[in-house]
Amino acid sequence: MRFYELVRFAMGAIVAHPMRSALTSLGVVIGTAAVVMMTSIGLGAQQRVTDAIAGLGSNLIIVTPNFQRGPVAQAAGGGLSLTDGDVEAIGKQVENVAAVAPVVRSQGQLAADGANWNTRIEGVTPEYLTARDLTIASGRMFDEREARQGRKVLVVGPTVARELWGEQDPVGKRVRVRSVPFEVIGVLESKGQSGFGQDQDDLVLGPLTAVRSRLVGRRVRGDAVQTIYVKAASEDTIDRVQEDVTNLLRDQHRIRPGEDDDFQTQNMASILAAGQAAVATFTVLLAAVAAVSLVVGGVGIMNIMLVAVTERTREIGLRMAVGARRADVLIQFALESVTLSLAGGVIGLTIGVLGAIGIAKIGDWPAAVPPWAGPLALGFSVFVGLVFGAYPSWRASRLDPIEALRRE
Repeated sequence: MRFYELVRFAMGAIVAHPMRSALTSLGVVIGTAAVVMMTSIGLGAQQRVTDAIAGLGSNLIIVTPNFQRGPVAQAAGGGLSLTDGDVEAIGKQVENVAAVAPVVRSQGQLAADGANWNTRIEGVTPEYLTARDLTIASGRMFDEREARQGRKVLVVGPTVARELWGEQDPVGKRVRVRSVPFEVIGVLESKGQSGFGQDQDDLVLGPLTAVRSRLVGRRVRGDAVQTIYVKAASEDTIDRVQEDVTNLLRDQHRIRPGEDDDFQTQNMASILAAGQAAVATFTVLLAAVAAVSLVVGGVGIMNIMLVAVTERTREIGLRMAVGARRADVLIQFALESVTLSLAGGVIGLTIGVLGAIGIAKIGDWPAAVPPWAGPLALGFSVFVGLVFGAYPSWRASRLDPIEALRRE
C-alpha cells in the first residue's frame, strides 16, 4: 500500500472523531506550552540577573568592609575598615588597574526652586565615572582639584534633575542638600532601571571630601570609605587584580596568616557566572516539571490508541484480509499517534510563545523565547507520539485477520 494512502486513512480516522482527537492532544498542548513558557521565564530571569550585575560596571571588583570580623560594633562607623590610605595603595601598587574609586553614601532631602526630592547621595572621586561606566550628558564632572578641596558641587542623575527642575537645564542651579548649599555642575547620562528594579538615575554625586565632612559627618571616621570600586584593565586580568588587592589590603591592615579579613572583595564576573548558573539550574528544574505534562499527554495518546485498536478490530481484520500488510497497519496507527501529538505540539508552541510574551509585558519581564524552542518542542512532540504510539500500533499489526473478522 502506498504511503499517501496510509496518510489518508490515518487522517480520516482522526477527523472522524474530532472531539476525542482534540481531548487526546490536550495533554501535549498543555505540556508543550508549559515547557516553552517556563524556559522563557527562566531565560528572562537570567537576562535580568545579567543586566543587573552588568549595570554596576564591567571588569569590576567591589571591596567592602567585613562587619562580622572582630568585636567592633557597626555603630558610629566603627565597622568601616577601609580608608583613603587603602585607596591610594591600590592605585599605586596594584598592576593592571584602570580606575580606583572610593565611595561614601548617605541619604538626604534636596530642595531647589520650591521643589523637594529625597535621593541617594554618593561621595566619590572623578575616577568613579570610569569605574562604573558612567558618562556625562551635560555639564561636566568635578576634577581632582575640586575633589581634593571638597568643593560643594554636585553631578545629578536624570531622575533628580527632572523632579527638581522639570525640563530646565539644572547645570549652574543651586540646590540645598539638607541645609548645605551646593551647585549643580553636571547631569549624568541615563542608565534606566537596574535588573533589580532600582532606578539608577535617582542619585547625586559629590566630591568625597565634601560629602564625608558635610553630609555624613560623625557617622564615619574622617578618612573612612564604605566601598572601593576597582576596575581591572581587562577581563583577562580581573582575577589577578582581585588576588593582588586582597593581598595588599591584608598587608595594609596587618592581618596575620590564618586570621579572617576585615574586608571582602567581590568579582563581578564571578558573581555573574554564579548567578547565571543558579538561574540556569532553576530553568532546567522548571522545564523538567513542566515536561511531566508531556508524559501525561503521551499516556493519554496511548490510552486512546488502544481504545481505537479495540473499536476498529473488524476494520483492521478486513483490511488485512484484502491484502494490507502488517507493516501497513503498523505505519497507519503510528501516523495517527504522531499526528495527534504533533498537532498538540504546534498548538502548545503557539500558546507558549504568546503566553511568554504576555507575561513579559504584564510583569515588565524580559521576553526571552529561545530560537530553538520551536524545533525542540515539535521534535519532542513527534518523539512522544512515536514512543507512546508504538505499543498500540504493534498490537494492531499483530491481530489475526480471521479472529478479528469474527468479533462483533
